[in-house]
Amino acid sequence: MEKSTIYYALSMLAGEQVSCPITARFASYLVDILIRIGVRALGGREEDLVEALKDPALRRGIELVMKGLGLYGVTVPQKMPAPFLIVWNFTNMCNLRCKHCYQRADKPLPDELSLKEKLMLVDQLDKAGVAAIALSGGEPTIHPDFYRIVSEISSRGMYAAVATNGWVFADIRNLVKAKKAGLRYVEVSIDSADPKKHDWFRGVPGSWERAVKALKNAVKLGISNALAVTLTKVNVDEVEDLIDLAEEIGVQRIVFFNFVPVGRGKDNIWLDLDPLEREEVLRKLFREMKRRKGLQIISTAPQYGRVSMQMSGGKEVAPTHFYVGDDPIVKAVAEFVGGCGAGRIYAAIQPNGDVTPCVFMPITVGNIREKPFWDIWTNTPLFNLLRDRDKLKGFCKKCPYRNVCGGCRARAYGYYNDPMAPDPGCIYNLKYWNKLLQQQKPKITIIKKH
Repeated sequence: MEKSTIYYALSMLAGEQVSCPITARFASYLVDILIRIGVRALGGREEDLVEALKDPALRRGIELVMKGLGLYGVTVPQKMPAPFLIVWNFTNMCNLRCKHCYQRADKPLPDELSLKEKLMLVDQLDKAGVAAIALSGGEPTIHPDFYRIVSEISSRGMYAAVATNGWVFADIRNLVKAKKAGLRYVEVSIDSADPKKHDWFRGVPGSWERAVKALKNAVKLGISNALAVTLTKVNVDEVEDLIDLAEEIGVQRIVFFNFVPVGRGKDNIWLDLDPLEREEVLRKLFREMKRRKGLQIISTAPQYGRVSMQMSGGKEVAPTHFYVGDDPIVKAVAEFVGGCGAGRIYAAIQPNGDVTPCVFMPITVGNIREKPFWDIWTNTPLFNLLRDRDKLKGFCKKCPYRNVCGGCRARAYGYYNDPMAPDPGCIYNLKYWNKLLQQQKPKITIIKKH
């Protein structure tokens, strides 16, 4: 990535020696002063900022925010010149057969990117200013290009992460190799605290044991880690058991993913929680987060932002699904970056180079073989639509929490084929959920408010 004045300033603030043009050095001093003033105004500590800025990936993230302010001014939600995060479905090949798989992963697609094209894509994302790339799938760790691409991502100062079923990393030698290549975050999926139930859900015996082993290896090697759970009717009653398992393994965080009806999930839509179940479990997650110290408990359901505000009396908030807390800086930016980030602060790339707003929203808006990623990110009508919450429909449009939530746009698309439709999983959209049940005529009792 060609370094900007902002990046130079952040590097110098972190105490690094940088070589840059005299004009950039002078301008960076001004940026440095503005940043320090901003931190003080928000009640933060300068020493914490200096320590955090030693991470080049974080510097890239802050640079994106400041460039967004420069290009677009203050917008709610804040528009970005590039995504913070790219979730790259690295391959469609997979060694498991999960019942909720959004990709219907099985065999590699015939038109997947070559290694040369993958390296070209990393270069494009680097030049666009992307801060982090998470490799997903399919199962990325079984692809022969995995370690090479992790190394390429890391060498450019981007944050390299992986979402995996853990099968390969149950062998600690493979995780050591990945760590040496620059892998910084490992997220392993576990669908139940019961090994038999997990293996049934994943379609392969022994997958629970290997997933747990992979997480234990990540903890042992000191790699940032998380246990990932997709909340469904199968495991919604296991929340406390799953959190107990996370604590027993010693992971840093547990992430409860929203179920989205896409891929095999569309075939197993019965797995989805109704609005009352989702509300109850999100409130339980907040209570557990307050009770369990030392373990981060978060959810990808955008309603978690609203729930955390309501249950804390407005003191705590969850901008996107990465953090819940009462840090003054977090609270100050929550309405600018909060809620569903599809096409707004992140995007997805498919194994063949197709770009979509989210891995759970299979709407192709371009292909990096035909057009540079930055052009797709900047000029795609759907992305620009997703960045304007005035275009939301139903209660989501008028909800007082729309800027910290906004509803899951992938779920709206999954149920209505319209990414701006109401998210029927929210308690405030109960009438939409009941209408869907009437239309589908399932053997389920329509829910009533009490």
